[in-house]
Amino acid sequence: MLAEELESAAVASAAGTWQAPQLAVVVPSYNERENVPLLYEKVTAALAGIPFEFIVVDDNSPDGTAQVVKDMARRHPNVRCLHRIGRRGLSSACIEGIAASAAPFVAVIDADLQHDETILPAMFARAQAGDDIVVGTRYAGSGSAGEGLSSTREAGSRLATRLSALLTGVTLSDPMSGFFLMRRQVFDEVAPTLSEDGFKILLDIIVSATRLRQRKRATLTIGEVPYRFRARHAGESKMSPLIVVQFLGLLLSKLSRGLLPTSFLLFGMVGGSGVFVHLATLWLTHERLGFNFTNAQLAATVVAMTTNFVLNNELTYADKKLHGARFWVGLFSFYAVCSIGALANVSVATWIYETSPDLFLAGIAGAVMSVVFNYSVTRVFTWR
Repeated sequence: MLAEELESAAVASAAGTWQAPQLAVVVPSYNERENVPLLYEKVTAALAGIPFEFIVVDDNSPDGTAQVVKDMARRHPNVRCLHRIGRRGLSSACIEGIAASAAPFVAVIDADLQHDETILPAMFARAQAGDDIVVGTRYAGSGSAGEGLSSTREAGSRLATRLSALLTGVTLSDPMSGFFLMRRQVFDEVAPTLSEDGFKILLDIIVSATRLRQRKRATLTIGEVPYRFRARHAGESKMSPLIVVQFLGLLLSKLSRGLLPTSFLLFGMVGGSGVFVHLATLWLTHERLGFNFTNAQLAATVVAMTTNFVLNNELTYADKKLHGARFWVGLFSFYAVCSIGALANVSVATWIYETSPDLFLAGIAGAVMSVVFNYSVTRVFTWR
């Protein structure tokens, strides 16, 4: 009886001091130990009076970001750390962070302090008033790229904006933004269809949610709040030309309505580049170095497979990138898989040609079979 009374008293005491968060602020991080504590202070000041939780999703940063966040969680009850081991990638980190919260509204903000946290209350108010998604934009109203983007990166960002509108039919001033707030209901509706590949999840969410609402003959309401993009506070930027290629892969995946995963499209793009590498190496070794055709073909095959592996490791599977000894083990497993894929290519092409002697059709079918086989098997054995 006494135990029950003590438990009831504890629950009543907790209920009197704890408020359920109305907003979850999700912060994907990798090597951001110097930035996260300051970001928490700034977000806390900005959201004064609004119950929120601060969820940092860290991809096992070698600089110890996860431990810093865990230390913060001991002092601040609204701080949580999702420490991911063996998984990397901004999109998948955002998905896991949002899914881990029960708050009715969720926001995503970068850890590097480039996003202006002072507009979070305005974004939250718009969502409460009815907007499904509210985007922090650099390219509308009083917003600007400020000191946060070089002229080259800003030009690339604006090009991506035009491409996304052209290819998807969704018009947004800043689809490359990583700063947005939305209703949980929207995320729950589209979560099963989202791609975990790549570094730009906002466009994926918007396109998926728009199509879902259209099937239900409903509309997706998108609001925008302008802000000035700031320079990174500490650490190094994660932006690279590879991220731009991944973004293009996402656009193509959305055009196929998810039928072709982003990773498969990137794998195919890398395979296409391997054809040029193969032909260039074949010409160089046979015409300039004097190799006979068999040896030249063998050299070209090895060089093409090697460049394909390196590009896939950097681009297609950046979230599972192999390092050190695992890189070499992965390379030789890639050689083995692609060799089997070549046999599958020849077998399928030969069967089709014998059935219907169309050289072009047989060649294309064999190449497609090889790409599908290599993608499926290396995803399991090389980049598992």
